[in-house]
Amino acid sequence: MSMTRSFETFSRRDLFRIAAASLGGISCSPWLPKLARAAGTKRPPKACILLWMAGGPSQMETLDPKPGHRNGGPTQAISTAVPGIELSQNLPGLATQMKDVALVRSMKTREGDHGRATQLMMTGYRPMGGMTDYPVLGSLISHRLKPADSPLPGFVSIAPFRFGNLGSGFLGPDHSPLVVSGASNDPNTRANLTVENLEVAGGNPDALLERQGLLNMLRQGAPSSSPAALKHASVYDQAMRMVETRGEGAFELDEEPTELRDAYGRNRFGQGCLLARRLVERGVPFVEVSLDAAAQGSWDSHVDNFSAVSSMCEVLDPAWSTLLKDLRDRGLLDSTLVVWMGEFGRTPQINPNRGRDHFPDAWSVALAGGSIAGGQVYGKTSADGMEVSDNPVTASDLYATLLEGLGIDSGGDNAMGNRPIPLVDEGGTPIRELLG
Repeated sequence: MSMTRSFETFSRRDLFRIAAASLGGISCSPWLPKLARAAGTKRPPKACILLWMAGGPSQMETLDPKPGHRNGGPTQAISTAVPGIELSQNLPGLATQMKDVALVRSMKTREGDHGRATQLMMTGYRPMGGMTDYPVLGSLISHRLKPADSPLPGFVSIAPFRFGNLGSGFLGPDHSPLVVSGASNDPNTRANLTVENLEVAGGNPDALLERQGLLNMLRQGAPSSSPAALKHASVYDQAMRMVETRGEGAFELDEEPTELRDAYGRNRFGQGCLLARRLVERGVPFVEVSLDAAAQGSWDSHVDNFSAVSSMCEVLDPAWSTLLKDLRDRGLLDSTLVVWMGEFGRTPQINPNRGRDHFPDAWSVALAGGSIAGGQVYGKTSADGMEVSDNPVTASDLYATLLEGLGIDSGGDNAMGNRPIPLVDEGGTPIRELLG
């Protein structure tokens, strides 16, 4: 499919808004999607897509059903493409992709508060007062895997929602996410995850250079060592690299076949998963796609859990299963690790409101692609779901496994000044059974 190539830039008003916001320490991410027409074809050997389920999905209605037990409620189990492995009835699409998926049913963590649990699962470190500002997984992967000459950012976050204010931490602004929200009153724009284009004034590319010169002057007026100035410089330089490539647009979802877009789901999460595939195809090493309350329900299902999770899975299942198939069909699944998780699970006991409450003691995550050996279940919970009965997995263990699955030595360090900070918190051990 042919497409018209053109420079896209900001109006003079937008230019000053960016400069003012950046110098004030405010992220410029909302403007960056306007510039997102970058597109190299070279991709790194490894990439990661995180499907983040903010709120904590119930393992009993997704990856670890307990049919026949009173704690299982009305949820039934269905067979999958791997004999002997069952999933919840809410995930029929994922069931067909089970040969590529590894289920971890024995997560055992310590945090039952949304904010603290999110920090733990997003950074691999438990929150400790006055301690290091740890980077989230996306920033960690960007720091390790982003090609130096890439015009695209190393970390893109699509429709993000998290409990807590987390970011690139001590790794700095170079590894902050490019945020793509699609936040518009137009439902078509939201599904397309695009922002209205602003063409170069008069169609003259020289105008871009003039604006670049003006912004460089503004940058020179700020102390180069201040965090605000560094933030501004990093965001600006990334934006200019994206503009100057003038390649095929990673964010041009209209290039995709109608049938494929329909299969992912014409909603922000479904189209976000499609965008994630396009981004890793073009060399972005980490993409996060969030699903919180995009459907008529919520993963934080204290009330009417069964209807809420069923409704959320109507959005999740087609997008997740289509993403895995699409990556495989394009030869990308072997190099792309897809991670599905929230901050904790839900209580096996059903509360008086037919809901399930926060439960970090025994819950599930799913991994696929990359170096993960699919078609298996690791760990086990008891018949009532109340405890891990086999192979408990901590957040540190999971992080060590993810890093090794991406070809990163989980025993390595990051440097914060002169202080080495381990990539994985103390005690984390890669799960060798999961690594192919």
